[in-house]
Amino acid sequence: MALAVVVLDRALPPDLSRLQAGVEVLDRHGRTLSTLPAPGGIWRLPTAAADVPPHLLAMLVAAEDARFRWHPGVDPLALARAAFQWLRAGRVVSGGSTLTMQAARLLEPRPRTLRSKALEMLRALQLEARFSKDEILGIWLTLAPQGGNLEGLRAGAFAWFGRPPSQLDAAESALLVALARRPEALRPDRHPGAARAARDAMLRQRAPGAGQVSAAERDLALDTPVPTVRHPMPRLALHLSRQLAREAAPGARIATTLDRDLQRAAEALAEDRLLALSDHAAMAMLVAEIETREIRALVGGSFGVETRAGMLDLTRAIRSPGSAQKPFLYALAFEAGVARPETLVADLPFRFGSYAPENFSRDFAGRITAADALRQSLNLPAVALLSELGVLRYATALKLAGSPPRLAPGAEPSLPLALGGAGTTLRELVALYALLGDAGRAAPLVAVPGPPAARPEIVLPRAAAAVAGILVNPFPGGGPQGVAWKTGTSWGGRDGWALGLDARHVAGVWVGRPDGTPVPGLTGRGAALPALAAIFARLPAAPRQPLAVRPTPRPFAEAADRLRLVFPMPGAVLAEGGPVTLRAAGGRRPLVFLVDGAPLAHHRARREAAWVPPGPGFYRVTVLDADGVAAGAELRVR
Repeated sequence: MALAVVVLDRALPPDLSRLQAGVEVLDRHGRTLSTLPAPGGIWRLPTAAADVPPHLLAMLVAAEDARFRWHPGVDPLALARAAFQWLRAGRVVSGGSTLTMQAARLLEPRPRTLRSKALEMLRALQLEARFSKDEILGIWLTLAPQGGNLEGLRAGAFAWFGRPPSQLDAAESALLVALARRPEALRPDRHPGAARAARDAMLRQRAPGAGQVSAAERDLALDTPVPTVRHPMPRLALHLSRQLAREAAPGARIATTLDRDLQRAAEALAEDRLLALSDHAAMAMLVAEIETREIRALVGGSFGVETRAGMLDLTRAIRSPGSAQKPFLYALAFEAGVARPETLVADLPFRFGSYAPENFSRDFAGRITAADALRQSLNLPAVALLSELGVLRYATALKLAGSPPRLAPGAEPSLPLALGGAGTTLRELVALYALLGDAGRAAPLVAVPGPPAARPEIVLPRAAAAVAGILVNPFPGGGPQGVAWKTGTSWGGRDGWALGLDARHVAGVWVGRPDGTPVPGLTGRGAALPALAAIFARLPAAPRQPLAVRPTPRPFAEAADRLRLVFPMPGAVLAEGGPVTLRAAGGRRPLVFLVDGAPLAHHRARREAAWVPPGPGFYRVTVLDADGVAAGAELRVR
């Protein structure tokens, strides 16, 4: 007989499919950021006995199944009492169902008949054989109806009280336990009087006897009003939450590195700032800690707002960075000895082959230090630095730093890369700025806790520190001190950027239209920088430290005057016809210019020479100084 029972139990196991639940995303402290519904739009979240306060469990057991801890799933005494009351009254007075039988009914709902009751009893015995008492309570707590499309006390606590069940007081616990009996008739938003009466009856009859709620606490709970509106379910960081939920098992609780308070502040800030922009503009924000690269806040856009493409995570959108990548270019140039912060550079009209960049303001500053050229985001000096540094070297460094330039199909990196001539994302740009605050070491940003990633050194620490120090400036209009920041605006006002870092945090803001069309008057300084200043003002005050202004490291001077060929740049392609002016910088004069090994006639005290290409082809240009130091580049004429 026992063998037959075992075989039958294995052949017809309980159906646990209704335990398929939604996903809950948690912040770094275990606090709920957002919840996502189970299939069918049901708000059902896994709820264990440990997730609810002890007084709620005591109240539930006292009200529904006082001998729950002792019976095998079916309580003969309760069934006998229910049968006697039925015979005496001629109707069902009490059901006699144990909590285990109720769990079986919640798993496999059936019409309320004697046959169904018998099946529930059999399923209850099966559940008791398979699960512990606390696990059975977890089934009940996960599936108990709470009105409308709410199932389970975790979903009920969020919907009716706006917080997790672990924080419920006696009055709130009593309402949820009572609500599970008649979820539609006792919905507090539709029937507040009935809901209060049922709650109060639960408190009067069960609370003191439950041993967890004192008489004084019960009396205080009786004076508490019931909620009359349903709270929205937690919905912070929904872009990230939806991404993580797609990769997780049903019912998962996913830990993240985000901070709930900072995330809420960032989302409110973005919503407030968007009021001043057009209905089709959007804003994305990201905040991370430099040391761990852990993301603390991520705003992908206005979630669900159709006119702002709210379903897209715009922190992943590939956009032109404008001048926002210039600090990385300057760090590489300082490292290579192409310039140092105090080096005088020319901000004057100049053509690089067929490329003639202009400043955003359409004017020129003349002779200016490299540090001031970076602070003022001048375009001509940046392009000149890239020309000396080498486009391929810069593009390779960007790739190694985790921000590979996205170019049009078939395109090769070229000088416009200095001014945002390739796509990147907000996540990649923020990681690039974190490098400046982390001794030149690169690492990806992370949103889920895990082992630390490798951090290769991409830029020498002194170069990264020098650039960060240059960018430490007061925010226009005031704001926190000691923040290094830079803005960027892409061509046509399509993208406005502001990036910044202090001693602990790095943050970035993007503003623009998701479809890539221009926003009239948009600039990074006007649209994104105020939001960046507000973000840094909202960072935790105690641990936040200003980024110290670092002195210019002396090693830069060692290579600042080395001989280098300014024009042409390596790999340049020149059009046939007319003279080409070869230019050099640094080195000890007199200088000698050579093309394919043949010297050119020129005034040797000068740092430039004229050359007329004899025709299409590939050429090698070399310059020699008085010490025999050589610099050169290969080019093509066509």
